[in-house]
Amino acid sequence: MISKAMQDAMNEQMKHEFYSSYLYLSMSAFLDSANLPGLARWMRAQAQEETKHAMKIFDHVLDRGGKVALQQLGQPPADFTSPRDVFDQAHKHEEQVTASINKVYGQAVDERDFASTAFLDWFVREQVEEEKTSGLLAEQFRMVGEDRPGLLMLDRELGQRKSGQSESPADAT
Repeated sequence: MISKAMQDAMNEQMKHEFYSSYLYLSMSAFLDSANLPGLARWMRAQAQEETKHAMKIFDHVLDRGGKVALQQLGQPPADFTSPRDVFDQAHKHEEQVTASINKVYGQAVDERDFASTAFLDWFVREQVEEEKTSGLLAEQFRMVGEDRPGLLMLDRELGQRKSGQSESPADAT
């Protein structure tokens, strides 16, 4: 059985994961309106991945006899200054998600909730990948700057990501 405090922390983390999906959908819409369909597709796939993360938590809470309490999501930004801004914000967001996962993990350790620590191990590893990928992409967008051919090259390359496919840094370049 999951403790009430751990259940609440998991529900809060689930909210963060759903918000991540919402944010990446907003970024996808911006990129699509900027005529960058490959980048839009990449962000849409990222949104789908974040929804899967939220659903993993959803199932964990239920599997442990807890109560899922879906929380209200904030409205994500809809306007960005450039594709570079999108990927800079995505990287900053992933750093925030990492901090949130670490907080929940620390709580599980403090409570000696071994089922939750084992479950959260996957999220800790996933966040290492997410930060590495988002940081690499943010840096590539900084290198490209306003260079249209470079931007179009990134659009083509990132657009090859399949929906729901986890993106590794090696695949991103």
